[in-house]
Amino acid sequence: MQGERNPVGGDTRPAVRDAAPPTGTGRRGAVVAALMLAMALAALDATVVSTAVPQIVGDLGGFSYFSWLFSGYLLAVTVTLPVYGKLSDTLGRKPVLVAGAALFLLGSLLCALAWNMAALIAFRIVQGLGGGALQGTVQTLAADLYPLKERPRIQSKLSTVWALSAVAGPGVGGLLAAYADWRWIFLVNLPVGAVALWLIVRHLHEPERKTTARARGERRTSAEEEATARARGERRTGAEGETPPRAREGETTPRAREGETSARARVDWAGALAVFACGGVLLTALVQGGVAWPWLSAPSLALLTAGLVLAAVVVVVERRAAEPIIPGWVWRRRTIAAVNLALGALGLLMVAPTVFLPTYAQSVLGLGPVAAGFVLSVWTLSWPVSAAFSQHVYRRIGFRDTAVLGMGLAALILFAFPFLPYPGHAWQPALLMLLLGGALGLFQLPLIVGVQSTVGWSERGTTTASVLFCRQTGQTLGAAVFGAVANGVLATRLGGAGDLDSVTRALDAGTAPEATRHAIAEAVHAVYFGAACAAALAVLVLLLLAPRKFPVLGD
Repeated sequence: MQGERNPVGGDTRPAVRDAAPPTGTGRRGAVVAALMLAMALAALDATVVSTAVPQIVGDLGGFSYFSWLFSGYLLAVTVTLPVYGKLSDTLGRKPVLVAGAALFLLGSLLCALAWNMAALIAFRIVQGLGGGALQGTVQTLAADLYPLKERPRIQSKLSTVWALSAVAGPGVGGLLAAYADWRWIFLVNLPVGAVALWLIVRHLHEPERKTTARARGERRTSAEEEATARARGERRTGAEGETPPRAREGETTPRAREGETSARARVDWAGALAVFACGGVLLTALVQGGVAWPWLSAPSLALLTAGLVLAAVVVVVERRAAEPIIPGWVWRRRTIAAVNLALGALGLLMVAPTVFLPTYAQSVLGLGPVAAGFVLSVWTLSWPVSAAFSQHVYRRIGFRDTAVLGMGLAALILFAFPFLPYPGHAWQPALLMLLLGGALGLFQLPLIVGVQSTVGWSERGTTTASVLFCRQTGQTLGAAVFGAVANGVLATRLGGAGDLDSVTRALDAGTAPEATRHAIAEAVHAVYFGAACAAALAVLVLLLLAPRKFPVLGD
């Protein structure tokens, strides 16, 4: 078979034709509009509640539990990502996206009708269960709709929508809570979501695909796959030691035909439940540890122990499943494993600016909430611009090297933050954030586009979900780790007098001495140094694990 050159300077891979696009080009614009609306809702609801907390607590009570309004939603989104990814590969993108959007809208309606804090938290979790489908399936459909040359355009649009929605969330929530009612925060989702749902149902049409299910025990080794490829007259071109992705839908290999069945592919519901339980328990331990209870307390140890036990259960269940929710190839293939780890490091380092920079701007620089938000939000200007520009870079030097360049610059920028003068001026951290957004735009988009281009339709949902899951998990882990780092520095500098929350409240009340401001500055500097180390780790992972040229499949 004649090979073709991929457009990013990668290797020459046999031209394997993908399945037909999920919708005609004439209707693609309507579907893209629906995807952008769905992405905006998922991003907006992650932050929209933050500025309405006083009004919600004043109406419903339950101040001691209000943090679960955020963590409950994010936990539900994170743990459902792998499940929805596999379901979209098994059942198709459209039914998963429609079901997820409907569940999200149901959760929004229930949140608006909540009668106490416990009910609102429960309904936020319902929202998150639908939000996981929105976040993962939207990214997968974006890759389905566009060939490789055009994917940066749609991905940069989605990045822009996500960034603007996340930044606008607190402002929108504050306006609705102040001038209308906090329940409108959730009610506004209904008309917007209804439009997105109608566009998806009306305009998204996926061609029927013959599903294949492999019986247990029929998995071949990499050497056997090599032999099969040679028997077909095809040249394997992936990086050395990397298992090549399976053929695209409609061009099944002999391996796939051995286990092919006309019956509907089985869904691993036991694995889905195990993954959900394990992820929920472990992420709860990370989110609440050091906040609701000490790290070495009985609740933390119990949750961590239960999480490890459930992780073992997940391994056992998934090894026995014919079509596991988290298949082993997600970590056996060098390209996907490297991108998973690198995006996990991205989630980890993003905690430094998103969580700690607003505190630094208000406590150290003396800015108000609006000005502090501006210092953070400037990276949303450079990130999508850099992401759109990245295609011109990776077509010359490849996906991996572009991501290494971006993350290397990010590491230098993060490392420069601790050297800012005290107390300094607002433009100094704002400039660093502008540069950081540009660096991360060069990093994230090439990896997502690249890893999606190494798999066919039947594996793209699972691959995309694994990448997003690792990024979300990295953020959760980063919040726990960097929170502990900041509190440790404060305890050392202040002689054990309080943590970051209590010190910040003292600053807001005007009762904290100048030494406290110095301590907060040092705590945030330590967090940024840790974020720089995470960026350096991402660079090492890509250099040591990822192939220099991704094994891209032909369009």
